[in-house]
Amino acid sequence: MAEGYSRIKPLSVNEAWQGKRFKTEKYKRYETALLVMLPALEMPSGKLRIDLIIGFSNKASDIDNPIKPFLDILQKKYKFDDKDIYQLNITKNIVPKGAEHIKYKITKHED
Repeated sequence: MAEGYSRIKPLSVNEAWQGKRFKTEKYKRYETALLVMLPALEMPSGKLRIDLIIGFSNKASDIDNPIKPFLDILQKKYKFDDKDIYQLNITKNIVPKGAEHIKYKITKHED
């Protein structure tokens, strides 16, 4: 087991990059496709827990790269604010090429 503690304030994505960022055409197509595909769900209120299982076909894929865009699209679809996410669990699976995916579950966070 490895465990640690840092007394440095975490750096946000907005603080890490300079200047304005623009959505690429590929991101815009991805967002449009997901907004159409994602099913209508009844969202829990209050603090949220989100579980993600990300299926990559490449073992070298970084687990954190798809998270921000996917969460932003979930927020847009289900009308919640990411400040209400109190627990985020992420699992990386290796799948055959062409079977890449993200499975998600949004539930009420239990303190």
